[in-house]
Amino acid sequence: MSRHEGGSVAESKSTPITPELYEYMLRHNPQLDPVQRELVEVTHTRLPQYAGMQSAEEQGPLLAFLVRLTSARHIVEVGTFTGFSALAMAQALPEGGRLIACDVSEEWTAYGREAWAKAGVADRIDLRIAPALETLKAMPAEPHIDLAYLDADKASYIDYWEELVPRLNPGGVIVADNVFFNGDVTDPAATGSGAAIKVFNEHVAADDRMESIMLTVADGLTLARRRG
Repeated sequence: MSRHEGGSVAESKSTPITPELYEYMLRHNPQLDPVQRELVEVTHTRLPQYAGMQSAEEQGPLLAFLVRLTSARHIVEVGTFTGFSALAMAQALPEGGRLIACDVSEEWTAYGREAWAKAGVADRIDLRIAPALETLKAMPAEPHIDLAYLDADKASYIDYWEELVPRLNPGGVIVADNVFFNGDVTDPAATGSGAAIKVFNEHVAADDRMESIMLTVADGLTLARRRG
């Protein structure tokens, strides 16, 4: 339970996610296609020490769903890693849609390039290897982005946010991953990335340009929509 400022007591209605319930959820969600599944497995096999950076399996279908729900045609991804989330979103794009993927690693994104080619969506993804802030600042300043997925270095989340929000079309959406940061956001003594995410979450909540909602998906997911 948690106590609100007004004195009322709020009780969580969330069901604890056991391994069995997690598997149940995955079985009742859209299944990963063979290329997506292979990319997930390759990431865990070849990069086991970094595999935790990959978006959770259920986030692929969710991101694809959001692309279709918003009729997004212009997507920006900040933080691509081995390309699972970019793959899922690119596959959901309509004809002529485009995804700009921002990352700094040729090594990690090479796995993504291979998967995107196998899936037949390589022509929809513009991978830009450079610091993401440089890539974002070089984009047209006027609103043109329909959907953005933020999953890169946590210390720069606010900087990315401030570059993305003015470039969102009215109704455009930002999806921010890891907004719980392994639960560190509730720790008053949090440091490093946990502390940075705490500040980011407050920044998002106070941004009148956007309406946002925080969800208990994976390591916490915030959906934020640009007001019209």
